[in-house]
Amino acid sequence: MIPDKQLLTVDQVLKKLKQAIKKKKPFSLVRVGDGENIILAQNSVMTIEKTLKEQWARNANKSRDNKGVTLPNTILRDQMVNAIKNASIVGIPFYKNDPILAEDRLKRQLTDKVFNHFQITPKVACHTFVNRVFAQKSDFWKALQGKRILIITKSKWSKKVTQTLRKKPYNLNVTKRINFNHYDQLEHTLAIIKANKGNFDIALISCGVNSVILAQKVAETTGNIGIDFGKSLMYIVQKKAGLNHSSRGAKKDLLP
Repeated sequence: MIPDKQLLTVDQVLKKLKQAIKKKKPFSLVRVGDGENIILAQNSVMTIEKTLKEQWARNANKSRDNKGVTLPNTILRDQMVNAIKNASIVGIPFYKNDPILAEDRLKRQLTDKVFNHFQITPKVACHTFVNRVFAQKSDFWKALQGKRILIITKSKWSKKVTQTLRKKPYNLNVTKRINFNHYDQLEHTLAIIKANKGNFDIALISCGVNSVILAQKVAETTGNIGIDFGKSLMYIVQKKAGLNHSSRGAKKDLLP
């Protein structure tokens, strides 16, 4: 697999994003962390029984709102495999000193296992926290200004996120938002995205593990840009990330 030193830096990813915006080319950024690894591990490198014993899976099954998915779900697993294989850029954990708050065995070790199992070789890779550094970079937000932005996130954050991003210092033209809380809304949401392909240029997507599929499908079905933005939209509203706030574990000097 790709050594840490060969992963794209945040600035290199941003450059590719800007090129896609300028040339109006389809582009998708998806990200793989411990949650995505556990989805991919279902009945592949882990038995379903073992997967369901993982704390992340137990949390997901406690409430529909926790992780946006109920396990087991091997259909989501297969959709995620397809999305990762076809994404423009894939975020993955570091081998060393990774900032994700999870056990090492659930980070890059497990990514390598599931990628090998499904024969996934990302076209281009970066670190999975690229979204959190993007949130702190003025160049990222400037690249989005003047473009039509679609927001896809949980209903509890959707309105607040839209209001925040329309104001200074972000000044984004948010033309549509879609509330997304659980995997069972995926097909309906994809239909809405396709029906509105002429009403947005870039989608910022914060729907947990479902964001991987949605971001790649935005590029594939609309020719627009889909960005798996992780928890960054929620963190911006909570003032834990953004232009005026730093997100824990994603300092600019950690991910150059």
